[in-house]
Amino acid sequence: EVSHPSTSTSEWTLDYPPFFAWFECALSHVAKYFDPKMLVIENLNYTSRATILFQRFSVIFTDILFVYAVRECCRCVNGKRAAKDVLEKPTFILAVLLLWNFGLLIVDHIHFQYNGFLFGLMLLSVARLCQKRYLEGALLFAVLLHFKHIYIYVAPAYGIYLLRSYCFTANNADGSLKWRSFSMLHVTLLGLIVCLVSALSLGPFIVLGQLPQVISRLFPFKRGLCHAYWAPNFWALYNAMDKALTIFGLKCNFLDPTKIPKASMTGGLVQEFQHTVLPGVTPLATLICTFISILPSVFCLWFKPQGPRGFLQCLVLCALSSFMFGWHVHEKAILLAILPLSLLSVQRAKDAGIYLLLTTIGHFSLFPLLFTPPELPIKILLMLLFTVYSFSSLNSLFR
Repeated sequence: EVSHPSTSTSEWTLDYPPFFAWFECALSHVAKYFDPKMLVIENLNYTSRATILFQRFSVIFTDILFVYAVRECCRCVNGKRAAKDVLEKPTFILAVLLLWNFGLLIVDHIHFQYNGFLFGLMLLSVARLCQKRYLEGALLFAVLLHFKHIYIYVAPAYGIYLLRSYCFTANNADGSLKWRSFSMLHVTLLGLIVCLVSALSLGPFIVLGQLPQVISRLFPFKRGLCHAYWAPNFWALYNAMDKALTIFGLKCNFLDPTKIPKASMTGGLVQEFQHTVLPGVTPLATLICTFISILPSVFCLWFKPQGPRGFLQCLVLCALSSFMFGWHVHEKAILLAILPLSLLSVQRAKDAGIYLLLTTIGHFSLFPLLFTPPELPIKILLMLLFTVYSFSSLNSLFR
């Protein structure tokens, strides 16, 4: 049933890579003991107490990987600032900022998704790279990409860092590269990891001739430029500007009302926003803008290496560039930048200031995900608690 999704059966298609489909398949074997009816595809909008119970417990259980990844990341943090109180130690603050992150909490445990264990894979791969266990880090990230392809946003940071740190050796005193320090063996090992993971994930679909079906679902370009709630990026402002110019043109009789298309923002399904005044935006245009915006950070990572710190900075900038200029960006994509930035925030005051600004704005942009009246006080209270702790703990760390 999963391998043959049909819009005549359900409006929701499987738009995740194959590993996530196998993950859902494994969950279904446990879910049938809670409520078999939740597994019937035709049961759209089906709910029951047993279903909700299973969803909540399955998210909590898979978060074990996230907890382990946070532990490994805390071991990578420099403890240069000695603190008498354990509550003021960088490792403790980092653990709280990650484990009790407001955005991840509402996206997974209220809005209900499985981002926790996916971010666990990402943070664990980051920790392995910081520990110079490059092959483990590469394997974890390759597996992550076949669980959820949104992490391709930060793939340039991984690729350049692995090439620069693992496949080349800086023999010069100034850290510059020499071509003779290039290791073909290391490149081969990285290539084998990528190829084997991709073959395991996509191989069955290639054999069955279903790869085009997979690609069409992974990259649904007909879904429109922006997502349902308008992630606060460049294209949201672009659409708002087009709307404002359209209204101004109608009031001043510069535009013919009969020739204006009925513009509609996407609601997560196949709908598009048709621009009236400003030029239309294509997926290729967003790709070019994204590529140009990540070039400076990738350039610095290659020519001005700073070790794990430089890698994390590049990763955050790649995530933010993709968030600002990507096609059909989801609001939760801001977490791709917020969570890695947490590691930097406890090591330098400047990074802490950037982190506080980004988390406040980024978390507020997630509010539309919880839209019912009973959820309003919950999300306000949770965000206030996290924000107050973030400001107070980082201020005490760098006072």
